[in-house]
Amino acid sequence: MSIAEGLKQAVEAGDVPGVAAVAANAEGTIFEGAAGTLQADSVIWIASMTKAITGAAAMQMVEQGKFGLDTPAADIVPEIARKEVLVGIGADGTVTTRPARKPITLRHLLTHTSGMGYDTWNADIFRYVQAKGPLKPNSMEMLSTPLLADPGERWEYSISIDWAGLMVEAASGQKLDRYMKDRLFEPLKMPDTGFRIGPAMRPRKAAVHVRNREGGFTATDHELNQNPDVFMGGGALYSTVGDYLRFTRMILGQGTLDGVQVLKPETVALMGRNAMGDVSCRPLKTQIPGRSTDMDFVDGMKWGLSFMINPTAFPGGRSAGSLAWGGLANSYYWIDPVKKVAGVWATQLLPFYDARAVARFEDFERGVYAAL
Repeated sequence: MSIAEGLKQAVEAGDVPGVAAVAANAEGTIFEGAAGTLQADSVIWIASMTKAITGAAAMQMVEQGKFGLDTPAADIVPEIARKEVLVGIGADGTVTTRPARKPITLRHLLTHTSGMGYDTWNADIFRYVQAKGPLKPNSMEMLSTPLLADPGERWEYSISIDWAGLMVEAASGQKLDRYMKDRLFEPLKMPDTGFRIGPAMRPRKAAVHVRNREGGFTATDHELNQNPDVFMGGGALYSTVGDYLRFTRMILGQGTLDGVQVLKPETVALMGRNAMGDVSCRPLKTQIPGRSTDMDFVDGMKWGLSFMINPTAFPGGRSAGSLAWGGLANSYYWIDPVKKVAGVWATQLLPFYDARAVARFEDFERGVYAAL
């Protein structure tokens, strides 16, 4: 079966409402296709695929000497110093905390070892949000949740990279949307990527779907606030699979795409190495089933500077040491620096890590390698 036929079959089988996918090698794009409710140029919410882009922006700041990987983040964003470690939540909702034993650094933020968490996957943060009442989306209130552990102690998927985005804003003197446009999206020719859905993007915006019990899909009116208090560097970008492929190709090209350099080769190499030491990723147990399913990880999975790194090769797919992650509405990417191939596969479906969607993404990945 060809890759294009596989996308069509995924829709016809009811595994996804629509899918768009692209892949590239060192020379350029080697596949582009779509089926169902998505077109190749559909504008999608890429959610946590935003994190790698924010990581690249933060590493540009490191290159410029604005701050270092191990600089206390509070030197740049003083508000982060107010975070304390959660001790307990009483039956009456009273929250008890203690001071953290060490400062949070950019390294902690980019590797999710800062001690922060998400209510989607952490029971304690979920209970905290329940005790405090709804936190305003895309705001500093949303970023005010307590630490779950001392910085550097453990891995916990988190709001950390939203804080890395705030560091970029403080050090650059620009809002994150403008900074990314000037320093990443325009140089890399990614016109359909941004926190706001522009007029040219609006007609192509895809709906986020949920799976019905009957087996079909229902489109929702899901859309992030277009005028947020905070541009969330952890998950608020809209893009297309083609635009995002250009970002992955820049990483494959060691910081350069089509002759335009946005990061140094040594910076990209550093981003792709284990940056969390002996700490390893933990399974994610959902607290909000409508938003995400449970997610386990390959034993020994590590985190670089905003990327997940697989320790062993995937059968028929990516090499050991490849970089990857995804977005909440079941969008995924990988970057294989060994075989010089990258892929982006996306649907717009909740909850995250839908088993049928993930199986189709894995089929796509194997199809790309089989065609090389």
